[in-house]
Amino acid sequence: MLALSLSGVCVTAVETRPAGVLAEAPGHRPFGARVKAFVALTKPRVIELLLMTTVPVMFLAAEGVPDLWLVLATCIGGYLSAGGAGAFNMYYDRDIDAMMDRTSQRPLVTGMVSPRECLVFASALTVGSTAWFWYLVNPLSAMLSLGASVFYTVVYTMILKRRTAQNIVWGGIAGCLPVIIGWSAVKNEVSWASLILFLVIFFWTPPHYWPLSMKVKDDYERVGVPMLPVVAGNKAVAKQIVLYSWVMVAVSLLLTPLGYTGWFYTVVAVVCGALWLKEAHALQARAKAGITGAKLKEMRLFHWSITYVSLLFTAVAIDPFLR
Repeated sequence: MLALSLSGVCVTAVETRPAGVLAEAPGHRPFGARVKAFVALTKPRVIELLLMTTVPVMFLAAEGVPDLWLVLATCIGGYLSAGGAGAFNMYYDRDIDAMMDRTSQRPLVTGMVSPRECLVFASALTVGSTAWFWYLVNPLSAMLSLGASVFYTVVYTMILKRRTAQNIVWGGIAGCLPVIIGWSAVKNEVSWASLILFLVIFFWTPPHYWPLSMKVKDDYERVGVPMLPVVAGNKAVAKQIVLYSWVMVAVSLLLTPLGYTGWFYTVVAVVCGALWLKEAHALQARAKAGITGAKLKEMRLFHWSITYVSLLFTAVAIDPFLR
């Protein structure tokens, strides 16, 4: 999944020490920089995307405007839960983060946060978010939230990421669960609508992340993480992107025949899906032609994928008011 450090702090540049060696914690760490570092541990840009898929589903479940306190409670709980999982991820991956350009400024690498502090912080967020959901939302949402956190931390980070090129496929399940949590927060149950949207995110995740992996392939290859672009050529990756894209678009259109959405969502899903497929096939064509480097333009699909999911789930929220 995409993770951006917002700390903006570089105590010791990674390039000035041997690969894999973390920076020593500096003697003086300004309070403001420390706060930013702990915020960065939660991977806030990733959480923005997770909440973007959670809240619209609450509108769909409520068939209108859900209880605003419930929305706020769900968003806070979701942030705490996903933030804890992100911090656990940075704790476990601190060795390879020190050797990757993309992650070289993360708080554990720079020494702005110590491993012990990170572990305590992650544990507190996970326990706190579970209790928050249990008492302020409902027990079902609490268990789903805890399950997502454990899955991301243990199954993806500790088991799959460094062992298989299918890491992002199955590890992405954790990022799909906020959709079901949004529905369960309102209905206290799991429905076919939430499962369909779960599958939309499931099939969206690989073609969303693989273009970024193509861009930073050298980083992953350097640390021995077998992301698909590392173990397969651009042609094979682009083919997989196209296959997943077609399934994703097809699944996104199931909501309407099952009676959960109307014309507005359908129009948005068709138009956005068509634009997605155009970009996916264009990337495949460039890969087949043997184009590499900047001219491959793999990041076009990555950036569009974020726009796609934002527009699709905005349509999910608006559609109940137009039926």
